Amino acid sequence: MFNLITTKLMKKIFMFLAVAGLMAITAQNAVAQDGDQAAAAQTEQVAQADQSSAEQNIFNQKSDKPLYQQIKTKFIEGGPAFMVWVVLCLILGLAVAIERIIYLSLATTNNNKLVEKVEEALKEGGIERAKELCRDTRGPVASIFYQGLTHYDEGLASVEKNITAYGGVQMGRLESGLSWIALFIALAPMLGFLGTVVGMVGAFDAIEAAGDISPTVVAGGIKVALITTIAGLIVAVILQIFYNIIVAKIDSIVNSMEDASINFVDVLTKYNRK
Repeated sequence: MFNLITTKLMKKIFMFLAVAGLMAITAQNAVAQDGDQAAAAQTEQVAQADQSSAEQNIFNQKSDKPLYQQIKTKFIEGGPAFMVWVVLCLILGLAVAIERIIYLSLATTNNNKLVEKVEEALKEGGIERAKELCRDTRGPVASIFYQGLTHYDEGLASVEKNITAYGGVQMGRLESGLSWIALFIALAPMLGFLGTVVGMVGAFDAIEAAGDISPTVVAGGIKVALITTIAGLIVAVILQIFYNIIVAKIDSIVNSMEDASINFVDVLTKYNRK
């Protein structure tokens, strides 16, 4: 009887120890898993903090290189094969724009004062004196007046006709060169986009050669490709500003020419009545 009780008690003890051992092992595994997850989370937080710090350092860093050296570096990174043509568009476009600005500045005159001088010259010396005054005065308006005076003997209708015709000639001279500036404005971004496409093709070739999509290869290729686009857009923006300035200047001169021509015909009409 005692042996039977002892046997049952030992079985219960063994069962209790087995269950306790199983619970201990399970708890140990859970603690280990929790520790691994905590360590992984901590590692991820550290990595994110390092990445954030690195990005902050990238955005906050200041280069000690002068501006022209930075531009030179970007020029080389963008690829001279395309960057040379973009820079050439900028140089040629600026050359034409500056020439037009100088020409238009010289063509700008006080037309009201010129009309008054022509009227005084007609009173003092007639048509020949007025023609001499217009011939010695610079600007398209004086040239228009001179063409009108040369046909005075043919009548006022002929004068008005020649003023209108020669006014169109002078307007064409004022607008000369604008088509070239417009060409460079359109050409610079196109060359930039072409450089970008070629650079992207080179990046994909590098990925194919490596056999794997490496962030370094992809980022480097895209960076080099986009530099040409940035350069082309900058050139287009600069030339577009000059283009609009020139167009506004031409419109102002044309309006002044038309107003001065009307006043000039009125002066000739008064002179013809005498």
